[in-house]
Amino acid sequence: MASLNVNIGDLKLKNPVMTASGTFGYGLEFEDFVPLNGIGAIIVKGTTLAPRQGNDYPRMAETPMGMLNCVGLQNKGVDYFCRNIYPQLLPTGGTFIVNVSGSSPEDYAECAARVDGLDGIPAIELNISCPNVKDGGMAFGVTTKGAASVVRAVRERYHKTLIVKLSPNVTDIAEIARAVEAEGADSVSLINTLMGMAVDIEKRKRVLSIGTGGLSGPAVKPVALRMVYQVAHAVKIPVIGLGGIMTAKDAVEFLMCGATAIEIGTANFIDPAVTIKVRDGLNEWLDTHGCRSVQEIIGVIE
Repeated sequence: MASLNVNIGDLKLKNPVMTASGTFGYGLEFEDFVPLNGIGAIIVKGTTLAPRQGNDYPRMAETPMGMLNCVGLQNKGVDYFCRNIYPQLLPTGGTFIVNVSGSSPEDYAECAARVDGLDGIPAIELNISCPNVKDGGMAFGVTTKGAASVVRAVRERYHKTLIVKLSPNVTDIAEIARAVEAEGADSVSLINTLMGMAVDIEKRKRVLSIGTGGLSGPAVKPVALRMVYQVAHAVKIPVIGLGGIMTAKDAVEFLMCGATAIEIGTANFIDPAVTIKVRDGLNEWLDTHGCRSVQEIIGVIE
């Protein structure tokens, strides 16, 4: 069997398959389907400093080759996670990463600092696509200044592996990636969802409660591959690729475009065991093609 070991900064993973935040709960919900310690890393649902109720229903809609969502980061807050969820994760033997969101750089930093104190959580993933309340609703992740401000604030108070999740809703994603790298990010993950909309022609109204939502699934894969390729050639830190990965073949494409690891999101709603199937399929592909390690295919696309 080929070696699947990869490193994301100081974070050592037994394989490059991760789960995308918001699609795998806290991981505990999937214990009946997959061994949690067999997945490279599980990124838990978005966590904020204070509890959030999320948006009103309806907040999900199916689209051709994908889905829209506007869940709105519903969660019970970081203190609830530390007190009630974290103790349940440790016995599983899995590697868990907390996805951190916020409304200001200070919120992000405080939330990250509280996670920093959890010995069993080796990394966080910053979601910098949330509304920037202080700047009138602009998302932090769509400007170099906004993205840098969050990473700078978090880096001062968080001392483990810091992954920054980038928004695709920008003109130049490589520019944003370089900005967060300069502020101390250990890795970047991309892409987050693309903004989209669905219409109910009988009711003559938009389907989602807030009108628009994030598009994910196979429909976004070509865009994600292009952006992963661009960012991998623009920064020196590891890139984590996601966006429409359904099979081991999809994972190989992202790795060849420069991703060191991949995240699986929407596919978890279709097949709760897809992470393990992709891991095993990746190993089979490497064996079939005479590769001793997954490192042999990372970034081979010129």
